[in-house]
Amino acid sequence: MSIHQTDVAIIGAGPVGLFAVFECGMMRLKCHVIDSLEMVGGQCTALYPEKPIYDIPGFPKILAGDLVDNLKKQAEPFEPVYHLGEQVISLAKTEEGIWRLETSNGVKLEAKVILIAAGVGAFGPNRPPLERLEDFEGTSIFYYVKNREDFRDKRLVIAGGGDSAVDWALSLAEIAKKITVVHRRPKFRAAPESEAQLNRLAQMGTIDLVIPFQLEGLSGNEGRLEAVIVKSMEGEIKEIPADILLPFYGLAMNLGPIAHWGLQLNTTHIIVDPSDCSTNTPGIFAIGDIATYPHKLKLILTGFAEAAQAAHAIRAYVHPDEAYHFEYSTTSGVPAV
Repeated sequence: MSIHQTDVAIIGAGPVGLFAVFECGMMRLKCHVIDSLEMVGGQCTALYPEKPIYDIPGFPKILAGDLVDNLKKQAEPFEPVYHLGEQVISLAKTEEGIWRLETSNGVKLEAKVILIAAGVGAFGPNRPPLERLEDFEGTSIFYYVKNREDFRDKRLVIAGGGDSAVDWALSLAEIAKKITVVHRRPKFRAAPESEAQLNRLAQMGTIDLVIPFQLEGLSGNEGRLEAVIVKSMEGEIKEIPADILLPFYGLAMNLGPIAHWGLQLNTTHIIVDPSDCSTNTPGIFAIGDIATYPHKLKLILTGFAEAAQAAHAIRAYVHPDEAYHFEYSTTSGVPAV
């Protein structure tokens, strides 16, 4: 397998990582982006794509999924290379000062700089402890909704009681043949208006609420689900005919291999210099929620500003002998990398 070469390896394809591609591109730096999820957007895509965000400058309100789409489009002119569904498992520095990375899928990459924009670290779905779960994953069981149309005219069982479960139940009710929501408590952990809307649809018969129940088993063959078996707290068993199961039990998050890279940490966060987002290791920078410094605000817009600061510092690190004359984008336009 060939070794990819780039200026910057960005770890994390959430909103801040995507904007870092743009900012690095404005500095004429090429980027490869690695993320443990199978799609870009981080938590905005995985957990609440249809939730509105109100504190993005210039957008009084924008859906999280639309923000991700815009950020990806903004980065497109710089032709980033995405390595999705992968995690960096090894990192080493050559005598020439080049970083060598390898991912869980065997991709090898050489980069002049590492930029960590991994949010709260590598994360993946919390999977329900069901027998034969793997037999149905990817065909009848999904942990994210990438395309609503994939579920048109399907019998859906949605399991969970948080925002993701409720929001997707409301959204998919418009196109699904049947939706059943399974939750082990009568109370949901969602926005009050969303929960009220869910209850209204349940009263209308549009959605079935099976509460308090929890997942017990799966029925089907050759990866095709036929029914989801649920069990009440008192031991009552129900079998729900289903084509698709969507378990929304949140994400398991941890720093993963990043914790062993010799970076200065504050529990699960990387300590950086707020002036340029550099870490204690030359050639490694960190931005977004994973980066910390005194009085840090964990906001997407803070991460956007850090992406700009880091990109300028990275350009100086990669090209220490080149003078840089700052220009606003209104003057420079979008340069070719």
